[in-house]
Order: sequence, then structure tokens, then C-alpha cells
Amino acid sequence: MRQRARKLVGTFATIFFLIAYSLIAMAIGGQFVVGGGLYAELAYFVFAGLAWLPVVMALVRWMARADAEN
Repeated sequence: MRQRARKLVGTFATIFFLIAYSLIAMAIGGQFVVGGGLYAELAYFVFAGLAWLPVVMALVRWMARADAEN
């Protein structure tokens, strides 16, 4: 796959992933964490706020790969 196509696919994958991830994290936080105390909420939302980074970083790394030369 050429880099231009990888960027297009990666952009849509990133958008889809972030929307789905934020809705799931919000639902989990609202159902199980909110009302559990300040530190429980803080710990959950710090974790949930950073947990998406490795996935998106891997996608960006894949999108930025140079094309294979034939």
C-alpha cells in the first residue's frame, strides 16, 4: 500500500477509533467511576485520557512509513 493510501486509511481509522474509544470510556466512567470519590475519578480519567495514545501512535507510525522501492 502506498503512503498516500495509508494516510487516508489511517486518518479514517483514527477518527473512528477516537470516537468509539471516547464513547466507551465515557460510558464506563459514568457507570462505574463517577460518584466513587475524587481520587478514583481522577485516576480513571487520567488513565482513560492517556490510554488511547499507544494505539494512535502506532497508526501514525504506520501511516508515516516510507513506500517500498521496487
